[in-house]
Amino acid sequence: MNKVVASAAEAVADVPDGASLAVGGFGLSGVPAVLIQALYDAGVAGLDVVSNNCGAMDYGLAVLLAADRIARVTGSYIGGNKEFARQYLSGEIELELIPQGTLAERLRAGGCGIPAFYTPAGVGTLVADGGLPWRYGGDGDIAVASPPKEVREFDGGEYVLERGITTDFALVRAAKGDRHGNLVFSKSARNFNPLAAVAGRITIAEVEELVEPGATDPDQVHLPGIFVQRVVALTARQAADKKIEKLTAIPREDKEVRV
Repeated sequence: MNKVVASAAEAVADVPDGASLAVGGFGLSGVPAVLIQALYDAGVAGLDVVSNNCGAMDYGLAVLLAADRIARVTGSYIGGNKEFARQYLSGEIELELIPQGTLAERLRAGGCGIPAFYTPAGVGTLVADGGLPWRYGGDGDIAVASPPKEVREFDGGEYVLERGITTDFALVRAAKGDRHGNLVFSKSARNFNPLAAVAGRITIAEVEELVEPGATDPDQVHLPGIFVQRVVALTARQAADKKIEKLTAIPREDKEVRV
């Protein structure tokens, strides 16, 4: 039952080239950056990544993206990642853009053993009708387009069929975890982490605080250990290394600036 491994390098040692990965995080919140760095150091390439976005500010998945280690992304948001946009528009990477709620449900469904489900999100758009550019050609034409999906009517409304997602591995970050793999996520860092975790056949969690089994109230556990196969305890320095994506300064009445 002791799922703790000695290092992030050991935890990802069996991730092969071309593996599919579900990765938690949203922007820079709750990103398993230490495990991602370990993948980079191991030289793993050709990855098929499922994640809301693909890193930002040279952090998280952006490290693998900049090194051309990612072949395909299933996600919802390119955002301010200029390198992600460049690779997509130049045809260097394949991207399946899907509605954010649909991505969340596809991960959850895959983890629950549900092969597919119907949703109204995307009906009447290219999401359902097909034709979304998955990969561009070098001259800007569409080299690979999304296929049309089944649409059915229920109670007078139209719904599109979406497939559940499972992956070879999942990488997540938790605020606290025990040796059995029970995890607690902090506030907004919870985001896609539990969903990514259940979708992975082998789920690896980096935890900011490692505690003994029983130290966490069962009612406070966000993800049961049955979904986690490996746990990596972060150092205090690694746990504290949290980037700020957008720093906002608010002028005070006395003209001072509070950050």
